[in-house]
Amino acid sequence: MKRFQSIIQSQLSRYPLSQIEDLYKLTHQAALGSEHAVEDLKATRAWMFHELEEMANISIDPLFDEISPDGQIIRVYLKPFIESGGEPEILLEAFIQTANGFTGSIEKLIQNWRGIERLAESCEINFQAGELRRYISLMDSAGYPAVHHSLQYREAYHPHYRVVSREFMSQIIPGPI
Repeated sequence: MKRFQSIIQSQLSRYPLSQIEDLYKLTHQAALGSEHAVEDLKATRAWMFHELEEMANISIDPLFDEISPDGQIIRVYLKPFIESGGEPEILLEAFIQTANGFTGSIEKLIQNWRGIERLAESCEINFQAGELRRYISLMDSAGYPAVHHSLQYREAYHPHYRVVSREFMSQIIPGPI
């Protein structure tokens, strides 16, 4: 729980315009991986290569972030990845393998979300605990769907990343991780 709270605080310090849906998206990815994203391999490939062409020239993102408390789920940011000489096809394959092979759990999502609520209750993040509880209740009613980043987040940060399992990192990024 403390590890995920630390991840949330780090994300909020880097992306202070994050909204509740951005916290939920991170929590969803940390608990369930990228399983929602790969339904059509051809479209997934086209989506990534379109993003690579459209990326902004400036990025505040690191090469990658561990987003799950156990370190097994990672966001690899496209701009720094490409700038470091990363191969898009290798990243795409790791993304697809993660989406098709990672088994997450709603229980982890709920547990991690409770940690975010505790941060709000103790005023360590700038969100209201009641608002967080209402949001997760809506997501529960909807079956915990994947969501998009908020408009504020997209406009401010232009997020371009892929969620992958740590097991593929040595294939994606040469050297120690």
